[in-house]
Amino acid sequence: MPGSRPPLSLQHFSSCLYLFGSSSTRLLTRSPQNLRTVRPLVHQRCLTQHSCSALTNTKDRNRPILRLSKLKTHSRSASTTPAAAVASVQTVRDARSLATRIKNLLLGTTIGLSIVFGYYYITDTRSSLHEYLVIPCLRYWYPDAEDAHEFGNKTLKALGRFGLQPRERGAPDAKGDLAVDVFGHILDNPIGTSAGIDKHCEIPDVLFGAGPAIVEIGGVTPLPQEGNEKPRVWRIPSQRALVNRYGLNSEGADFILMRLRQRLREYAYHLGWGIDEQAENDILDGNAGVPPGSLSKGKLLAVQIAKNEWTKDDDIEAVKQDYIHCTSLLSRYADIVVINVSSPNTPGLRSLQKTEPLTEILTAVVGAARKVKRKNPVHVMVKVSPDEDSEEDVRGICDAVWDSGVDGVVIGNTTKRRPDPLLNGRHLTEQERRILLEQEGGYSGYQTFDRTVALVKRYRTMLDESSYVAQDEADSASPTTKPPSYAELYNDETGQMAKSTPSEKDNPSIASSIASTAKSALLETHQETRPPITDSEVDDSVARDEQHLKPQTPESEADSKSQPIIRLPERTNPFSSSSNTSNNESSSPPAPPEAGNLVTSSTDDIPRTLSPSPPSASQSSSSTHPKRKVIFATGGITNGSQALEVLRAGADVAQVYTALVYGGIGTISKMKMEMREELAANKKME
Repeated sequence: MPGSRPPLSLQHFSSCLYLFGSSSTRLLTRSPQNLRTVRPLVHQRCLTQHSCSALTNTKDRNRPILRLSKLKTHSRSASTTPAAAVASVQTVRDARSLATRIKNLLLGTTIGLSIVFGYYYITDTRSSLHEYLVIPCLRYWYPDAEDAHEFGNKTLKALGRFGLQPRERGAPDAKGDLAVDVFGHILDNPIGTSAGIDKHCEIPDVLFGAGPAIVEIGGVTPLPQEGNEKPRVWRIPSQRALVNRYGLNSEGADFILMRLRQRLREYAYHLGWGIDEQAENDILDGNAGVPPGSLSKGKLLAVQIAKNEWTKDDDIEAVKQDYIHCTSLLSRYADIVVINVSSPNTPGLRSLQKTEPLTEILTAVVGAARKVKRKNPVHVMVKVSPDEDSEEDVRGICDAVWDSGVDGVVIGNTTKRRPDPLLNGRHLTEQERRILLEQEGGYSGYQTFDRTVALVKRYRTMLDESSYVAQDEADSASPTTKPPSYAELYNDETGQMAKSTPSEKDNPSIASSIASTAKSALLETHQETRPPITDSEVDDSVARDEQHLKPQTPESEADSKSQPIIRLPERTNPFSSSSNTSNNESSSPPAPPEAGNLVTSSTDDIPRTLSPSPPSASQSSSSTHPKRKVIFATGGITNGSQALEVLRAGADVAQVYTALVYGGIGTISKMKMEMREELAANKKME
């Protein structure tokens, strides 16, 4: 309509907002009185610009950029804000910006440090988070123990791919205070994990990083098998115990072989050796300086093998073929092969622990392990049941171990026996009572510890006794016998030949040949009676000695007293106290001497060095010099004090299973810390 005011366009409205925002009066004060003063000024400017825009022609209105520029110029020229006010506003802005930056810096630094320290704390096995948060959450989310176990393993495997898995930090084993000698390897510590923690070889490196020196995977069967029906694992939380009847569920030897080979080749690739067969052979031959199974110094990888459930127990040949098949495939990539004949959840398996079938199986496995193409042969052990604990059973197993040439025994497995109803100072819940009464399977928990210690003592005594029997049989069966030494045949007091020799007493069948050979050898260099020694010869000998003797000084006397004439061999177990060592020596015979060790004759107390003749081709080195059998103990071991006790009983390694299930991945680190504390306390008391 003529004379009417044209409507406000979007450009006019934006110009008004710009002018309003650029007004310093708006920034300097927010009081109502000042707002009443500012509003008319802004309104007047908006009307002026709107009127100027209405007077322009259509062609000018089509140039919004120029008009906007003019508006801005006009607004700036019409500004009445003082320069001091603008400077004050800029100062306030700078102050607020600096404070904001400092606040953001502090906040970002705090968040970053929290993430870093949180990462190191969460991924440290010494963190109590693993036992008091992770384990309860797993038990809450997964009522079935097997589901919780599988989820835990999958999580550790996924974290291990990115290097986020929990690990033992600080290298506590570097001091060597817990080092032990097992199979000629100096292990970082005497703690290991039992089979069942990693059945399918999914997280061996993650477990090694948690602190144990030995990780046992499996059991592995020749062909895949599902095991028993689910549910097959039950918790007894009040007793920190488990009942399981897995039934040796396995993915099969071929599948485990693939994982072991892939793991070894990836290790060779990271060393820069390639990923081909030649690189694999170099690692297996020990050129990398690490055991081919564990791929880490001071650690060993054990693989447990078993027969398939459908293989008949009375068909010994078929059973042998199952074990031989697994040994031939897997022993190449392992440091130890463990033969499982003691699972309580496989029907008829424990019947193979009788002396005759066990000897056949072990002999076949040892032979297969020796045929594996590798520079250093794999060691073979047998896992026995804690329920076969009679004198006859233990003696038969020890005889089979020595007759077959097996390197050691793993003592302990889950037991079919059930503990007393009241345990650990707590009453069993109704659900736990039903599990113990109704569910069949193997029981594992701290209540089995006392039986484990007793079995270790018995096996250690019998295995050491059997070593002397094996030595005597090897000596009697030897086609060539070393002639007795001079100290054995010659009596220094009378100068006459001894009436009988140790070899003659022990083996009368060859006494005449030994005596005639020794006598002819001695008569060539000595007469039957010694000539009398004159006083001049004695004086000459004394004068010769005085010339070579050092002057008698306090330093020479102290040095002489510090060096014993005869150095006795030390035990390989560093955890045996003096009292326990004396008890063991009184209850069991000492270890048989090996070549080069100084011993003392029982008749004349003259030091001598045993230098036996080299064995013939038909004799093996193991039969000529029986080595001390290695013992791994598992069953009820939950803390460092119990680990030391089982080691002092005669075991070389203490293995844990149920303790890991309830204590989390930090259990091994905690046990080793407890062992160090107890050893330090005992040392202070001495």
